[in-house]
Amino acid sequence: MLRWIIFLYSVAVCVNVQAATNVTLLSDNGIESWASKVFSGESIYSVEDYKGRLALKALSHHSASGLVLEKQIDLIATPYLNWSWLVEQTLSQLDEQSKAGDDFVARVYVVIDGGFMVWNTKSLNYVWSSNQDKGLVWNNAFAGSSVKMMSVRGQQSQQGLWYEEKRNVYQDLIETFGDKGSQKANRKAYQYIDMIAIMTDTDNSGKDAETYYGDIIFTEK
Repeated sequence: MLRWIIFLYSVAVCVNVQAATNVTLLSDNGIESWASKVFSGESIYSVEDYKGRLALKALSHHSASGLVLEKQIDLIATPYLNWSWLVEQTLSQLDEQSKAGDDFVARVYVVIDGGFMVWNTKSLNYVWSSNQDKGLVWNNAFAGSSVKMMSVRGQQSQQGLWYEEKRNVYQDLIETFGDKGSQKANRKAYQYIDMIAIMTDTDNSGKDAETYYGDIIFTEK
């Protein structure tokens, strides 16, 4: 009987581990497997302890570069994206829906790679907006409707404070890019993402930003 209980416990532990994917794993230098993507100047990313937790520090001085991980995530198995972030310096007086103001102190975003059919490539950006309200969705000023911006944090959010976030990416993709009309069609369109990225950018505004990101984890619930 005892062996059976131990077996069931071990199975439950395995299932729990399989239902969560830490894509940064800051404590074990997992962020080193992420590739740098430079758009305009290079933001500085480093891992350090900050205000009670291990964090990825991002400094942007009139620059726009991010970190990208090519990893397929099954959103039916682990639809929830969990992360924490803290902003020490926001960007004032920007129209973030314009090309001149398309800068964000913090972005965590996912990409569906369309491959050769580039028109099928889609990206959903979860952003910390310096000048807009929380909960808005709009098309990216440069990429149009293929890149959606969602203000998870807005101008009322406090600087210097850690915020914990949790988003159902699968449902967000359906809501932002459109319901395909059936569960089968939605799964075909949105079940898998192919890339995750982090970026703090201030190239368009010519300003500075300082941001901290915690581990990014996909979970079943």
